[in-house]
Amino acid sequence: MDPAGAPPADAAGRTVAAGEGGHDDRLELVVDPARRTGRILLAGGVAQSYVDITDPRHLHFEYVRRMATLIDLAAPTGRPLDVLHLGGGALTLPRYVAAARPGSTQRVVERNPAVAALVDRELPALPPRVRVEIADAREAVVRTPDGAYDLVLADIYRGARMPAHVAGVEFVAEVARVLRPGGGYLVNVTDLPPLVFTRVQVATLRAVLADVCLVADRRMLRGRRYGNVVLAGGSTPGRLPVRRLAARVAADRVPGAVLHGATLDGFVGGARPARDADLTG
Repeated sequence: MDPAGAPPADAAGRTVAAGEGGHDDRLELVVDPARRTGRILLAGGVAQSYVDITDPRHLHFEYVRRMATLIDLAAPTGRPLDVLHLGGGALTLPRYVAAARPGSTQRVVERNPAVAALVDRELPALPPRVRVEIADAREAVVRTPDGAYDLVLADIYRGARMPAHVAGVEFVAEVARVLRPGGGYLVNVTDLPPLVFTRVQVATLRAVLADVCLVADRRMLRGRRYGNVVLAGGSTPGRLPVRRLAARVAADRVPGAVLHGATLDGFVGGARPARDADLTG
């Protein structure tokens, strides 16, 4: 989910479906006037996903490119992976993984059946070995066997908020359980200065996972904009390819920075991990 919005879209090629929550959740697929093969999924007027219907490797939103970079670095080029996506949207990253790593087996958990139906009806057919199920993300993870996945990717939002039941230590522990040795957990976080929620989420991942880093636009880290932060956690110490990641994100058209180790310590400060009792009490 990208809170910064999408490029302006014209009325032509617009497809609309009713969301679960009424008028404010109205779903639309619109054509990107700057790229006629681009399709933008909007919910209540807010951009959720961007898909190029002819090129699954074209990634419009910067946070999606950062997640794709982490996927690229997760294993040798082209090696198939088993991936669990929590939050489906227009299935941008499942399409990317299928193109970059043919033969990967992917499971997508999407809460909103209207989103899944619109995407299935209006966008190109899913690549082989991608399965979509309608379910709650936490419930889906809880019933997943131990060590089932190389990667778990989370982009879980209701409106502009990450639901409380997927924001605590208990949920991250369930994710860690379903990761294989050397596996990784990637999370999209939306936040605004002074990034209080992000600091808590980093502390939450660190309470469970052996290696954690943060990737963001430098302007966000300086408190100059609202947007997306990508967190990555590894199930084993030293799992994250921090140097290669930093080089890749610095070269992006929206340059990013990586915080890890001591720099991440300084960023987190005194933030404490979130737990279910804190989030729901």
